[in-house]
Amino acid sequence: MTNSIRDIAEESDCIFIIGSNTTEQRPVIGIKVRAAKRRRGAKLIVADPRRIDIADYADLYLQHELGTDIALLNGLMHVIIREGWHDEAFIAERTENFEAIKETVSAYTPERTSEITGVPVEDIEKAARMMTENRPGALLYAMGITQHTVGVGNVMSCANLQMVLGNMGVPGGGVNPLRGQNNVQGACDLGGLPNVYPGYQSMTDPAIQDKFERAWGVPLSHEIGLTVTEMLDAAEGGDVRCLYVIGENPMTSDPDLNHVRHALEETEFLVVQDMFMTETAQLADVVFPACSFAEKNGAFTNSERRVQLVRQAIEPIGESKDDAWIVTQLAQRLIGLGAATPAEDAPWAGWDYASAADVLNEINALTPIYGGITHERLTAGEQLRWPAPTADHPGTPILHVGKFSRGLGHFTAVEHAPP
Repeated sequence: MTNSIRDIAEESDCIFIIGSNTTEQRPVIGIKVRAAKRRRGAKLIVADPRRIDIADYADLYLQHELGTDIALLNGLMHVIIREGWHDEAFIAERTENFEAIKETVSAYTPERTSEITGVPVEDIEKAARMMTENRPGALLYAMGITQHTVGVGNVMSCANLQMVLGNMGVPGGGVNPLRGQNNVQGACDLGGLPNVYPGYQSMTDPAIQDKFERAWGVPLSHEIGLTVTEMLDAAEGGDVRCLYVIGENPMTSDPDLNHVRHALEETEFLVVQDMFMTETAQLADVVFPACSFAEKNGAFTNSERRVQLVRQAIEPIGESKDDAWIVTQLAQRLIGLGAATPAEDAPWAGWDYASAADVLNEINALTPIYGGITHERLTAGEQLRWPAPTADHPGTPILHVGKFSRGLGHFTAVEHAPP
């Protein structure tokens, strides 16, 4: 999220939700949104093909056809630009490539947008006016718009709309993805993506790769990794021979379960690390019993980029172990087998972590956006949202204040493509 949950609850004059079943899937944020409408009179617009619970609280509900998010967003921008409601000063000072988006959305008249989306013309016009007259406005989205072949285009269109309105880098504004599960944000932040090192540092930058090679004492691949769906395809085809699944159950979460089952059955060696004997674990060659958040120490990063300390409340139940302990034991044995021979002078070559604080020390040293989010500061109760690059940095509640991280915000023209 570019903005904080409290910021949206207390500062937004208009909240636009698209592709998020907020009250059911993110109940804390859902309560804050409803309170903002009820107590402050914030306007609420909900766009979703299904009439979800929060639509009943909306000032305006836009029931668009499945897979027509880009057309709807382009249609809203068409009206805003046509009527001269766009933030000309913000666009001139803070962005680039506006003419390209202006040309693209010019074709998305309310009439054409209505034909594509099924949303009445008058509701498209009404939504554009409501967003314009109630600024700053926050845009909230979730997997309802990302889990598509045009998911990237959907997110870019959300950013386009907020830049057109000048709703970036201000209290109560922003583009705010609502993460699906606990610590999904933290997993992405710390290397759980196939194309970046921790902190979204590019795998293709030689200087960054050299930094991690020196820290870890082993050579690193230049090749971009596989996504989850690509891993399963590769396993089915024999190109991936081993899968290590931690805290994930693709036998229930993947849309094509027959494909998943076949891929896992074709995998030569399957390891599952989980709290429960899941459907995926039942197919595994080895199952590592992991413990819950209440049985270990560490930190989570939530949707608003806030790093929260987790303290162990009870001893691990049964034979379960901390995920970090399991991975460390496995890594040390692999090193002993010669699977990797780290340089002795590499700071974190031996996986000698005595505590969660040791892990965070490594994160502080190698991940600039987390550089100042130390164990000591979290223990002292500081509320820190990344980026916080230094030990005296207060953290960043709102991203892109004054300027975007890349300098100018780039408008990306996106065309509707049918599902």
